[in-house]
Amino acid sequence: MASDVGASYQVARQPRRPARYWIARAVLYGVLILFALYVLVPFMWVVFTALKSNLEIAQDPLGLPPNWRFENLAQAWNQGKFSRYFINSVIVTVPIVMLVVSLSCLAGYGLARLKMPGRMLIFYFFLVGLMVPFTAIMIPLFYILRDIGVLGTYWAMILPQTAISLPFGIFFMRAFFSGLPYDLTDAAKIDGCNDFGVFRRVMLPLAGPAVAALVVFNFMGAWNAFLLPLIYLQSDKLRPVMTGMMFFTTRWGPDYSMSMAGTLIVMLPIMLVYLVFQRQFIQGLTAGAVRG
Repeated sequence: MASDVGASYQVARQPRRPARYWIARAVLYGVLILFALYVLVPFMWVVFTALKSNLEIAQDPLGLPPNWRFENLAQAWNQGKFSRYFINSVIVTVPIVMLVVSLSCLAGYGLARLKMPGRMLIFYFFLVGLMVPFTAIMIPLFYILRDIGVLGTYWAMILPQTAISLPFGIFFMRAFFSGLPYDLTDAAKIDGCNDFGVFRRVMLPLAGPAVAALVVFNFMGAWNAFLLPLIYLQSDKLRPVMTGMMFFTTRWGPDYSMSMAGTLIVMLPIMLVYLVFQRQFIQGLTAGAVRG
């Protein structure tokens, strides 16, 4: 009884928030809603267009489909040969993500936690990779890949895309590992762990959110890669989904229904990966922003 009275007294003593607080909150949520609509409206337009006929698109480009034509997706899948393109994308994307994440974690941990001479020079050397655009190296890289015998194979995309993605991955993971307390390292070494044991048993499990964010970033980058596979994977049997999508839309021309159906098919894997890693992705970005 006394606790209930005390709780009621505490509630009664809480000051009422001023009107400017509620105005600021309303403005904040209004801006967030506008940004959400800015993102969602184009996506919903793609979905609605993909599930209409061309006549329905011409009559009402922005409205809901009067008849939800899910057969458009099946037709685009079959006629666009997306099954082959999806397999190719998986074959190149999975190794790229695994290589970039594993190498970024190792290099980021070493540059952040290990006391070694010249580590900042090595770190700055990696950062130079963030400043070099792919268009500046694509022609010399073409001849290098040809000379080593991987041009026209899956490795012609896996190796360059991994190298291009590593600078950001190392920068991202180093920022995360730098923010972890050194007391954890000292405690693990007292228990008998060496440097690799500290990384594998202590630091890597704590870096789960950052690793998830890096997985999403690199999956999106590898899945959406266009210019690199267009130049180095010239065979139709090796094309991933983005280059396959270009040839698909070129073939169908002004058929907006089929073009949007193909676009929706290409977008779905990225959405699924983001939904799976959504919580870890946000935690990784937040942790990196605070600790970096």
